[in-house]
Amino acid sequence: MNRLLSVEQLYTRQTPYYYYDTNLLRATLKAINDEVAKYDHFKVHYAIKANANQKILNVICQAGLGADCVSGGEIEAALQAGFSPSKIVYAGVGKSDWEINLGLEKNIFSFNVESLAELEVINELASKQERVARIALRINPEVDAHTHANITTGLAENKFGIAMSDMEQVVEKASQMSHVQFTGLHFHIGSQILDMNDFVALCNRINQIQQMFRLKHIRIDNINVGGGLGVSYEHPNKLSIPDFKSYFKTYAQHLKLEDYQTLHFELGRAVVAQCGSLITKVLYIKKGVHKQFCIVDAGMSDLIRPALYQAFHKIENLSNDGPQETYDIVGPICESSDVFAKSYDINSCHRGDLLALRSAGAYGEIMASQYNCRKLPVGYITEDF
Repeated sequence: MNRLLSVEQLYTRQTPYYYYDTNLLRATLKAINDEVAKYDHFKVHYAIKANANQKILNVICQAGLGADCVSGGEIEAALQAGFSPSKIVYAGVGKSDWEINLGLEKNIFSFNVESLAELEVINELASKQERVARIALRINPEVDAHTHANITTGLAENKFGIAMSDMEQVVEKASQMSHVQFTGLHFHIGSQILDMNDFVALCNRINQIQQMFRLKHIRIDNINVGGGLGVSYEHPNKLSIPDFKSYFKTYAQHLKLEDYQTLHFELGRAVVAQCGSLITKVLYIKKGVHKQFCIVDAGMSDLIRPALYQAFHKIENLSNDGPQETYDIVGPICESSDVFAKSYDINSCHRGDLLALRSAGAYGEIMASQYNCRKLPVGYITEDF
């Protein structure tokens, strides 16, 4: 947490809510830009699906990043925040007609196409608008990212991307279409990846694919390697900024690029996860037969990751630095899975204490729901206090 804010200041907002430390966010963006500046032709797009809070998007846009979108709504959010259409890439296995038409009308940089059927629809809709759509083909590289099954995207059984066995056929089809321009290849193997060897494996696979296209004299101007860089959920204070140096250096060392090629990245979690915390208030301490429960006013409707992924978030008691006790920290939702942590050691909790669920800036507020007719949590930034 940003220690420039006092607990008293945090009490001035109705819980539960998200708090974003914009000082840390700007430091993270500076770290990204400092590393990218070391390499020619590296471009970073922020993956809006991680967090679409407009105040957060404004800060990221001002830092010069592009936008990676996976829906028409995200394209609209990017444009509203000031992102240039020339820096917007658009992926997703199920692009509807209105979303494709929006991307065409706004002349976005690239559609990351995930199937032959989608390619044919984009060509048809672009023809009706008398436009040419720039496209990159999202290839399923069959690289295992060794991450949670729900957030891996690069294996043969995943719904994402074009199978390697179909790749040449789709490229040939694209070259025959008059209203699409084939400009690149797109890859993304998964999320929350901390082992750089997974990215080395992706580089090796891309090198193989590139060599095949070179032999066929097919020019590829853009290589998009997606994102996937993880963060430390266990040590958000000690490791508040991810290891961008090793991440970008891995691609610089292992990916064989032509001088004319641009390398695109789509970072989401690594940009915003550590700057965000879910602030919640203790409602009750309930004594069980063999355990005690700390019941808070935030629930899985506010932060679904623990229930959906069994994800770990460090939890801090901001109001009390007394001796630690062990609790199941749970929410008010009428579901047994509405649990943030089991048998968790934390400074003793009392009714009214404020707790912070850390590293919640990614896939927190954006995935919130109104289950149980609860209000959506509000997101505040440092400047709001």
